[in-house]
Amino acid sequence: MSYYDTLKELKSLSDSKAIEGMAKYGITPERTYGVSIPNLRNMARKIGKDHRLAQQLWTEDIRETRILASIIDDPSEVSEEQMERWVKDFDYWEICDQCCMNLFEKTKLAYQKCAQWSSREEEFVKRAGFVLMARLAVSDKKADDERFERLLPLIKREASDDRNLVKKAANWALRQIGKRNINLNRTAIETAKEIQEMDSRSARWIAHDAIRELTSDDVQQRLKN
Repeated sequence: MSYYDTLKELKSLSDSKAIEGMAKYGITPERTYGVSIPNLRNMARKIGKDHRLAQQLWTEDIRETRILASIIDDPSEVSEEQMERWVKDFDYWEICDQCCMNLFEKTKLAYQKCAQWSSREEEFVKRAGFVLMARLAVSDKKADDERFERLLPLIKREASDDRNLVKKAANWALRQIGKRNINLNRTAIETAKEIQEMDSRSARWIAHDAIRELTSDDVQQRLKN
């Protein structure tokens, strides 16, 4: 599918009512057609992997073109320069999370970037670091525990950041790491207890919520089976 055909199809799927509803969930891009994620995924299946088209769509700076770009891009062709360029364009949570889930977590630089970005000051760059941690904890089935043990101190280090979208992502990463297996569960709970002792309202919230889930009967039973 050509660049112009892709734009034409996106416009044909525009939904003004969906645009109104997005704001309720904090989805507030400046430009959007209101196309649903399932429809974007259907388009992506028709297009297939296309690195060149993904670059063109990203520069269009519309919600749908950027999400579609993240789905159709080929992770093996994504460079560090591209990741740094795209992450700086994140300006609301949905595009951050979609790009990390659809593309960045599948690149060879995923672990490097989640560590680097978690220390950055920009709100959505830092969020991207923690979203990547959370996603890798779920999707990278072959990774050893040490990979994730190295990430826990980074979560603790940034736990006092009280920006809502940052602390929620840090909490998400901590919980997902702690649900991988029983050993990481124990280590994540220990980290959460250390975070709980910090003189920070944000840190205490992150820790309390993580401990509540990671020590729950449901999680403990699943990990022991």
